[in-house]
Amino acid sequence: MAESAKSFDLITMGRIGVDLYPLQSGLPLTRVETFGKFLGGSAANVAVAAARLGRTTAVITRTGDDPFGAYLHEALKDFGVDDRWVTPVAAYPTPVTFCEIFPPDDFPLYFYRQPKAPDLEIHSDELDHDAIRSAHVFWITGTGLSEEPSRSATLAALEARDKAGTTVFDLDWRPMFWRDPDEARPYYAKALRYATVAVGNLDECEVATGVREPRACAEALLAAGVELAVVKQGPKGVLAVHRDGTEAEVPPVPVEVANGLGAGDAFGGSLVHGLLAGWDLAETMRHANAAGALVASRLACSSAMPTESEVADLLAQAS
Repeated sequence: MAESAKSFDLITMGRIGVDLYPLQSGLPLTRVETFGKFLGGSAANVAVAAARLGRTTAVITRTGDDPFGAYLHEALKDFGVDDRWVTPVAAYPTPVTFCEIFPPDDFPLYFYRQPKAPDLEIHSDELDHDAIRSAHVFWITGTGLSEEPSRSATLAALEARDKAGTTVFDLDWRPMFWRDPDEARPYYAKALRYATVAVGNLDECEVATGVREPRACAEALLAAGVELAVVKQGPKGVLAVHRDGTEAEVPPVPVEVANGLGAGDAFGGSLVHGLLAGWDLAETMRHANAAGALVASRLACSSAMPTESEVADLLAQAS
């Protein structure tokens, strides 16, 4: 059997980079002296999160041809994520992202992705369409639509998959990667026509749909073509609405927040886990909320992704 014939539980496609997080909380970067180095990027983190929950995962992305790129390969392997579709780009350095940590709800991000991030150099003719079609879940992000050739490659992957299995569109709105929301909206609309699940917070849903009220967002995403709309509402929890009329609104799991970054990626990996397990919508959302809460209570993103037993323990404590 050829390597590419393996069917993964999850293949993600999109952003990867090195996260440098302050080891001192509550200080601006001007005063921080030491940092921890972690694998980062939403597509990579979601693959790590699902792998931590026992799923077979891979990521389609690109790094610089440099020591940070080599580090990311090592980190993916250490987390159990297949790196066969992670390739180097000689022209651009591996991206680095810094953050500031001001709990409970202020975590500014500083992206160093100039002159261009390698993960935006994914080309359509390099994609393994058979693997993309055969994955049980395929996950793409809004950032992947922000620039060519990644934009065309992302849409080509969606077209090749043609709603086989579960196709998740992580709305992933990052304003620094676009001129304005109006530029993004047509490409979001194209991707939504191929997705079966859309997931995003209120800002991201507003970019995708033009509306902001949670239920209106969900209904607009369903009208755009998906079967399941997942609207994250921060302290109000999460609203999930399925085309078949099933819905769930689940409150967040209370924790002491250390670093809110990465919580959404843990939520995403758990969402994939629940969809693959065939759980009902409310159980899937409770599990995803708990996974996100655990990461929010920890400093790191990728290395903080919880195991099944850790999520179960938190849910038991919260019940």
